[in-house]
Amino acid sequence: MVHHIVLWNWKEGLAEAEKKEAAAKIKEKLEGVRDQVEGVVSLEVITDSLSSGNKDIGLVSVFESEEALGAYQTHPAHVEAGNYIKGVTTGRTCLDFKEKK
Repeated sequence: MVHHIVLWNWKEGLAEAEKKEAAAKIKEKLEGVRDQVEGVVSLEVITDSLSSGNKDIGLVSVFESEEALGAYQTHPAHVEAGNYIKGVTTGRTCLDFKEKK
């Protein structure tokens, strides 16, 4: 299994209502890709982070293989979601790793 974790912060200047709207849109767009790509084991967008963290929104996902992750990353619906996300977030951090058996 391959884990793919991505974290972002909101761009400065977004009002709380804009953040809430953007979070819902990101969740809808990314989680919508889950059923369109073969090999996605799980995919969840976290929109309600705790104040103890230093990132605002995250994606936690698991794929059957590196090939499945690659298919997800190049899928047109994911590319579209990514373009939207770039417009409302900053400070992207990503960690991909293979699960040890």
